[in-house]
Amino acid sequence: MSTSAPDPAAATASTSVEAVAVAPEGEHAKRRGPGRNLPAAIGVGLALVAVLALSVLVVPQAFPVLAAIAMVAAVLELTRALAHGGLEAPAVPLLVGVIGMVVSTVVFGAEGLMLSTAAAVCVLILWRVSESMGLTALRDVAGGVFALAWVPFLGCFLLLLMQRDQGAMLVLLAVLGPVGNDVGGYIAGVLFGRHPMAPGISPKKSWEGFAGSLVLGTAMVTLIAVLALELPWWVGVAIGAVLVVVSTCGDLAESLLKRDLGIKDMGHLLPGHGGVLDRVDSILLAAPTTYVMLEVLLP
Repeated sequence: MSTSAPDPAAATASTSVEAVAVAPEGEHAKRRGPGRNLPAAIGVGLALVAVLALSVLVVPQAFPVLAAIAMVAAVLELTRALAHGGLEAPAVPLLVGVIGMVVSTVVFGAEGLMLSTAAAVCVLILWRVSESMGLTALRDVAGGVFALAWVPFLGCFLLLLMQRDQGAMLVLLAVLGPVGNDVGGYIAGVLFGRHPMAPGISPKKSWEGFAGSLVLGTAMVTLIAVLALELPWWVGVAIGAVLVVVSTCGDLAESLLKRDLGIKDMGHLLPGHGGVLDRVDSILLAAPTTYVMLEVLLP
């Protein structure tokens, strides 16, 4: 019985094939992949922008209802997420607080928002301590106050912007700034991302992506400010740059919270995006920032 010697050419070819198969993997490991269902993400994103534009430009009376629905969904997602960390924030007073804060803001403006927020916190405390006392109740109340402050309190600044002159365009400015931040950061991160921004918090965020966010986010805000609001160009650039920084901080803060809670997404309602809170996290910070900057730059 004879045994044939290994064919050197075949061995060389096999090694070459393995090298070709492994090399691209190493090369692309440095680059951020799509990381999501891109067709679904694009479709859902365009649908959300269309619904927003319709509500603020065509049927402005529907915008508070749309905002309330989004805040209720976001608070429900947040309470479920906090439950993973052992915080049982009571959902009923939180949801009642959301509706009360929205209605009060629409009817009474900023004063109504402040008073309704204080009332919602008081109701939350009384509701929780009526069930039990102690350290657990204190932690649950803290989680509930955090939910009220993060979602409905910050979100109601969109309603305050809507009440100003050219309110519809101000709302679009506060929303499209974070949208430009996300889109610009995603495209630049996928194409050029090499240097992680905060690998311990969000490994996919890169400094190259942040540069893309800064360019597209600032450009979108400046276009709206100059063409629709007739503001000086430098006001648009200033607001746009600040909104990009704030939006990025909002994304990183939510990523840190999800990492601490041991979850990937806040929810699964929006295909390609995760939950409602995953989509509006940066908008929640951009809305009050826009409101304050307009007060400072255009008193």
